[in-house]
Amino acid sequence: MLAKGIQTALSAVYPARCLTCGAMVDSDFGLCGPCWRDTGFIGGTICDCCGVPLPGEHHGDTPHCDACMTAPRSWEQGRAALLYRDTGRKLVLALKHGDRQEIAKPAALWMASALRDCLPPQTLIAPVPLHWTRMIKRRYNQSALLAKALAAHLDLPWCPDLLQRTKPTRALDGLGGRDRHETLRGAIRAHPKRWHRLVGRPLLLVDDVMTSGATLSAATQAAQQAGSGPVRVVTLARVAKET
Repeated sequence: MLAKGIQTALSAVYPARCLTCGAMVDSDFGLCGPCWRDTGFIGGTICDCCGVPLPGEHHGDTPHCDACMTAPRSWEQGRAALLYRDTGRKLVLALKHGDRQEIAKPAALWMASALRDCLPPQTLIAPVPLHWTRMIKRRYNQSALLAKALAAHLDLPWCPDLLQRTKPTRALDGLGGRDRHETLRGAIRAHPKRWHRLVGRPLLLVDDVMTSGATLSAATQAAQQAGSGPVRVVTLARVAKET
């Protein structure tokens, strides 16, 4: 009763606010009506490899987008919760650059929903790593926040430093797919003291947003070189062309 009374008092002083615009909402970590309508939750037919939405309905064969058929991914399956535009873009940028760490909790719920029926038992969850110089500047790894919250929702183990960023790389914004892949060549490896956790084990890599997939490819290849089992990937948001 005391705890409930304290919570009621706190709610009166600090009412729940929309994650995006700050308008009052019914519960913590929610979105108001307009922001919800502007959030592109990914559903329907999607590419099984990268999670991008596909037009029409597919029956029988597992659907893949043109990009994944032209250049097959190094991982087995990929999913994303939101389209990287409108509210989805605002949430990613607020989490990544705005110190809005509380966004990780609801984001992980959306990501868990996107992953339904994808993960084998005993999957190990790990974030895409940041280089230590960037970690000092940002103070946290947004992908690790998402991975931790997702592991809690899915009741699966996670390892925050399973992978390491071994060299600093320039920002990938504005680079094409080929340049992104080249920039990340050799930039990620498995942590020498964590190899035993991934050998032969299914792995889920977590990142905030997928554009070309270069970062996730580098992380997947590092895990595979260390002897991991099948790798799957999930992101909060997915960049997709307007249709």
